[in-house]
Amino acid sequence: MGFGARLRELFRLPVRGDEEFFASLEDVLLEADIGPAVTDELLTGLKEKVRREGVRDHDGFVAALKRILAGSLRTDPLEPMPGTLNLFLVLGVNGVGKTTTIAKLAAHYRRAGRTVLLAAGDTFRAAAIDQLVLWGERLAVPVVRQEPGADPGAVIFDAISSAQARGADLVLADTAGRLHNKAHLVKELAKIDKIVRARLTPQAYRKVLIIDATTGQNALRQAEVFREAVGVDSVILAKYDSTAKGGVVVSICRELALPFSFVGTGEQPGDLEPFDAERFLDGLVVRE
Repeated sequence: MGFGARLRELFRLPVRGDEEFFASLEDVLLEADIGPAVTDELLTGLKEKVRREGVRDHDGFVAALKRILAGSLRTDPLEPMPGTLNLFLVLGVNGVGKTTTIAKLAAHYRRAGRTVLLAAGDTFRAAAIDQLVLWGERLAVPVVRQEPGADPGAVIFDAISSAQARGADLVLADTAGRLHNKAHLVKELAKIDKIVRARLTPQAYRKVLIIDATTGQNALRQAEVFREAVGVDSVILAKYDSTAKGGVVVSICRELALPFSFVGTGEQPGDLEPFDAERFLDGLVVRE
C-alpha cells in the first residue's frame, strides 16, 4: 500500500489528533522514506498546526501536511549560464542511473537549443564509457573519451578544450561513483574540481548529484558523502516511478539544504521532468 493510500486509510475516520493517531502517522512517514529526524520535526509542526487550526477532517489534515512538507522543499531549474561554456559535473554512486540521466539531460538541453558535448569521466568502468558512447551515437551528441583506466581529470580537460573549439554551450561530464573507496573518490573528484575551476567561471560550473528514488535513506547518506567530497549544487531524482516513495527528497532538502532540479520517470531520453514541488507533493500524498 502506497503512502497516499496509507494516509487515506489512517484518515478514514475523524482525525482525533491524539498520541495514538500521531504514532500511526509517524509510521506512515517513516515508511515513505522520510527519515526519523525530519519526521520528528514534521510531526511537531503538524501537531501545532492541527491544534491551532482545529483540523479534524481528511482534506484539512492532508492540506496541513502538504503545507508543512512544502516548506521543506527546495528547487533549482539548473539553467546553463548564457554566453559561455558551462560544465555540469554529474555525481552519483554506481547503479543509480547516472549515465542514463546524462543522456536525458543531453536530450533536454538540446531541445532547448543548447549545443551539448559529453565527457566519459568514469574511466574506472569500461561499461560506463561504452554506454555513454552509445547514448552519444543515439542522440547525435559528441563524446570525449579515453581508454579505461585513463586519468579522469585528463578526460575532463580534453572535453573542455573540445567544447571550446566547437563553440559548445554545455559539457555533461560523467564521474566514477566508488563509495567503497571514499578516500580515492574524494581525491579524484578534488582533482577534477580543480581542473574545471581553473578553466571556467564559477557561475558556469555546477555539480549535479543523481540519486535513486528506490534506495530510501541510503540516498541521504550518499548526498552527504558527495557534498563533503566536492560539494553539490543540485540533485536529480532518478527512477521515480509508481514503486518509488520519494520521501527522501524531503530529508535531503531539509537536512542538507540541497535543491532538486529534475525527476527521471523512465528509461527513454524524454523521461525527464523539471522538479515541480506542488506536483511532487501531490504524488507523494495522493499516489496509490
